[in-house]
Amino acid sequence: MRYVNKKSAPELFQQWMELENEDWQPSYGDLQNPQKHALHESLLSEQGWTCCYCGQSIDFDSSHIEHFRPQESHENLALHYGNLFVSCGRKFEVTTPSHCGHAKSNQFDEHLHISPLDQTCETRFLYTLDGQICANDPADAGADYMTSLLKLDIPFLRNRREEVIKRVFDEDFMSTATNESLLELSRAFRALDKEGRADDLGHVVARFAEQQATG
Repeated sequence: MRYVNKKSAPELFQQWMELENEDWQPSYGDLQNPQKHALHESLLSEQGWTCCYCGQSIDFDSSHIEHFRPQESHENLALHYGNLFVSCGRKFEVTTPSHCGHAKSNQFDEHLHISPLDQTCETRFLYTLDGQICANDPADAGADYMTSLLKLDIPFLRNRREEVIKRVFDEDFMSTATNESLLELSRAFRALDKEGRADDLGHVVARFAEQQATG
């Protein structure tokens, strides 16, 4: 999972919400372009154009607006900006294998969830050199739950993580790496480029570097 630093909702979306009156209350089903496009773009921007769950690079055509707490069980949060993110996969696309927002669907456990808004969410997971993801603390039921719910350890994602980790952490680098260089690497992979985009699976590389520095 990735930490997401929430910002303000886009002005066009806020203005639409403020049209509420006695005869009309905004609903997610009513949300159309250009307001929906502005919302989607704002969410992509604040996430560095990466999925809030797996961290893969995404754009308009490869993502959908994700309700962290599902609309079906939390209708009051359907338009709450703090509950909205973007996840990989188009809204009605059948992804194979299913993962992230598509795997989560309408499932949600209020007691076990880990939110992308939690500043500690990334540190609750560990990555191995071969791309596996697991709970940092073996007793962390929430980390196990989110890994299972989002299908974060399926072979497809595991192989993608292994590819990016091994591309950076080769034998030559690891033989000379210091704690300082590992933490510098972590900061670099968490930084956004000049267009405001994060590296594809950059948070995974950053977290792996931190593990090596503190391990």
